[in-house]
Amino acid sequence: MVNKAKQKAAQHLAVMAYKSLQENPEAGLPKLLKLFDVLDTKDSYKSGRDFIRTILGDPSNTWYRYLLAIWEDVDSEVRFTFFQTFFLNSLLKGREEQRLLREEHQCNLPWAILVDPTTSCNLHCTGCWAADYEKGTYLSYEILDALVEEGKNLGTFMYLFSGGEPLMRKSDIIALCEAHPDCCFLAFTNGTLIDEAFASAMLRVKNLSVAISIEGDEAATDERRGKGTYAKAIKAMSILKRYKLLYGISCCYTSQNVQTIGSEAFIDSMLELGAKFAWFFTYIPIGRDAVPSLMVSAGQRAFMYQQVRSFRKSKPIFTMDFWNDGEYVDGCIAGGRCYVHINAQGDIEPCAFIHYSDSNIYTTSLLDAFKRPLFQQYKERQPFNNNTLRPCPLLDNPEQLREMVHASGAVSTDLASVESVDDLTAKCDQASKDWAVSADRLWEDHATSSVLCV
Repeated sequence: MVNKAKQKAAQHLAVMAYKSLQENPEAGLPKLLKLFDVLDTKDSYKSGRDFIRTILGDPSNTWYRYLLAIWEDVDSEVRFTFFQTFFLNSLLKGREEQRLLREEHQCNLPWAILVDPTTSCNLHCTGCWAADYEKGTYLSYEILDALVEEGKNLGTFMYLFSGGEPLMRKSDIIALCEAHPDCCFLAFTNGTLIDEAFASAMLRVKNLSVAISIEGDEAATDERRGKGTYAKAIKAMSILKRYKLLYGISCCYTSQNVQTIGSEAFIDSMLELGAKFAWFFTYIPIGRDAVPSLMVSAGQRAFMYQQVRSFRKSKPIFTMDFWNDGEYVDGCIAGGRCYVHINAQGDIEPCAFIHYSDSNIYTTSLLDAFKRPLFQQYKERQPFNNNTLRPCPLLDNPEQLREMVHASGAVSTDLASVESVDDLTAKCDQASKDWAVSADRLWEDHATSSVLCV
């Protein structure tokens, strides 16, 4: 059982220590880190704390410059709220609560919940499964609010929005942020609906950040997302920068744009625009109208593996590649192990890219869903490969997804057209074999063991 009085006292000390940083972060950060040493009683984040301690000892380090940039470029109240909701509530408080609940219920519990408020979108991007969805399917504000409340009872304080275009529901997202000031929210957005009024609302609630989808340069972005989209996304970033908000980019690299997205020039341009983080995804051929030719080759994926690691050494921006960074999180993070996806009709899916389910929020609680066959299959099999540079049960180990869906009796939840798991995984069979050769070589030469997610 969590000692709530002790937990609350520790959080109070952390808040006081943080506030002492306002005038002199360079002097105060080491003191705050010492307090985290005390708060992290299970050493869940020891590797991360050791890494930060190394950074603080070297002012020339890229990550040292990153920390100072956060201090200089982000509004002080937004930064403080992020510290409370992300570090104290989500990482420390929530993780400890979930550790005990996992033992009690013998199931995965997600650190983050990704939810689609709506299927509607104002764009029609090439290769995007949501582009084929019928418009108008959505989760009401009341359902979203209840979902967050239910998640908090399971120790989840991190909520992400995708779609569709989640900012089609701007007012409801802001209302959720207001209703749950103890949570951290992030929206994956095309950026075209961000304006001064929305930035002002973000600054008011303080606990919402956005990741703007960029396909590389203007030509690549407009080719996939429509003419003028790049300019609107850049305008959105300029607004967010002026309001001193926390924001970043979300990049889907394909066979057509990988050289651009993986270039130093691209990252430098995003830094200039104020991006503080970059999420990288690779193209997955989901849906019967997918474009398999957009999948990257093994060589292109290896290129991104090397480039992202190079950026971490030289660029003051936090980067995460959801397919190539399995070594840091011990493989696949889906299936409730670190996160779960809920689509706009309420289906509880193991991942945003795995459209199969055996549960729905309208008929099943989150906890019961995590105990049902599909999520138990994930729990029993993770990691799906001893080489965690091959983490995914679809792209890297397609036989695993086939077996899990068949064994659990899960059904297709694709909102555009039903796709059998056999048809879906068949599109990834050759890519998985090709990547296995490259991944095994990289694993032998470069892999790091640093588990940040359980």
